[in-house]
Amino acid sequence: MKRNYFWYKLFKFILGPIYKFYYNPKIINKEVIPKKGPILIVGNHKHMMDQCSIIIATKRPITYMAKKEYFEGKTSWFFKLVGCIPVNRKIHDKAATNAALELLNANGAVGLFPEGTRNKTKEFLLPFKFGTVSMAKKTNATIVPFGITGDYKFRSKDLTVRFGTPFKVENMTLEEANEKLRNEVGKLMKENLR
Repeated sequence: MKRNYFWYKLFKFILGPIYKFYYNPKIINKEVIPKKGPILIVGNHKHMMDQCSIIIATKRPITYMAKKEYFEGKTSWFFKLVGCIPVNRKIHDKAATNAALELLNANGAVGLFPEGTRNKTKEFLLPFKFGTVSMAKKTNATIVPFGITGDYKFRSKDLTVRFGTPFKVENMTLEEANEKLRNEVGKLMKENLR
């Protein structure tokens, strides 16, 4: 699937430096992100700006899967221009999954949050949905885990994104792969908090 990343790159060029200055994120191990081939870049979800911290960490354009409500309001134009994939979270959205699979089969990069929503609870991590590992198995994509901790405030002192060792599902069952992914993300978050 050939995608046009013009608007994505333009907004990243303009907004990236502003974001970095304002939130002052500390990004660790970004060099582990593969420069080529299909990747799923996934981690915990604490704030609506989480994806921005990932986008500025790599030169690769990342197509994010985002809830369809983002495509219905006054900011819908932005999500459409940067190429996000709308997801209806009330159903098993096959159209969204197929769009992501098509992108991965074309060696693209897809970003998503396996918790399925922002974690507004007191739980350290919500249960992970199986979409990531299922797509990775179907496309032989590499999973790149990350953990985000800290506060989104002006010139934050503790906003940290840490990337972990990429891995493939290969011979693992979906249950084993999902457990490994959740454990990896949790471990990265804990390393940030030390």
